[in-house]
Amino acid sequence: MIDDHETGYFAEDDSARVVTARNANARDERLKQVMEVITRHLHAAIKEIEPTREEWMQAIQFLTRTGHMCDDWRQEYILLSDVLGVSMLVDAINSRRPTGATENTVLGPFHIGGAPEYPMGSNICLDGKGEDLVVRGRVLDVDGNPVEGAKIDVWQANDEGFYDVQQKGIQPDFNLRGVFRTGPDGIYWFKAVRPRHYSIPTDGTVGQLLEDLGRHPFRPAHLHYIISADGFEEITTHIFDPDDPYLHSDAVFGVKESLIAQFNRVDDPNRIRQMGFSGNHFWDVAFDFVLAPRP
Repeated sequence: MIDDHETGYFAEDDSARVVTARNANARDERLKQVMEVITRHLHAAIKEIEPTREEWMQAIQFLTRTGHMCDDWRQEYILLSDVLGVSMLVDAINSRRPTGATENTVLGPFHIGGAPEYPMGSNICLDGKGEDLVVRGRVLDVDGNPVEGAKIDVWQANDEGFYDVQQKGIQPDFNLRGVFRTGPDGIYWFKAVRPRHYSIPTDGTVGQLLEDLGRHPFRPAHLHYIISADGFEEITTHIFDPDDPYLHSDAVFGVKESLIAQFNRVDDPNRIRQMGFSGNHFWDVAFDFVLAPRP
């Protein structure tokens, strides 16, 4: 006996309805809803594009090659999600906050746990390479009050655009990584180096796709942060260098206007000495983070 939901022959003009009707007995209602939406939009896209059989096979082969590149150390599908803007869209939907609270952006693939915790004002650059940088500011709530005990987990690429995990044996372990905790005044500050833009991996299917689309693979210079405190929503975010040539064309769409900081060059010898630097200048960045209360 044929159930009602199994009736209906496939036809071009009614294709999505016929397919989704077969899911009437889905064990998970959320899965049923998700597959209905995906099927509807996928069929609509196919009808608009009208791909040839050869083009459809190329799409299948692209996805197959992408899957073959994934392992415990690399996730090419996440990279694909990034360059299509989907990662940022999912993040935006899941991190809506009140006006004035610091916005989220993508985590990126280079965060690692276990970074050393430093006293405020420490230098997280362990190899002494790059242009000196001082980063400072406050962690506040949405009413402007300082947040005590906020954990600030920061990491960045070096002045060549590489993270320590990409240059094992070249950079020291945990280079340009550190954890800080705010006191009653909510103030944080630490020393680092001015970061540099870098390319996402281009040796796989995503890199080839970007090339075919005439898109570059670069991310603008930034510092990463995860900021957490009791009673507040955790923030995963960046601050960006406003002078970077890729600021307006981030390959993974991670830039938000509110996260663009001001990098000020300091040439005053007295301030250079006060900071303990030996060069002829350093860069100074002031940026406040605002935490939203946890619902």
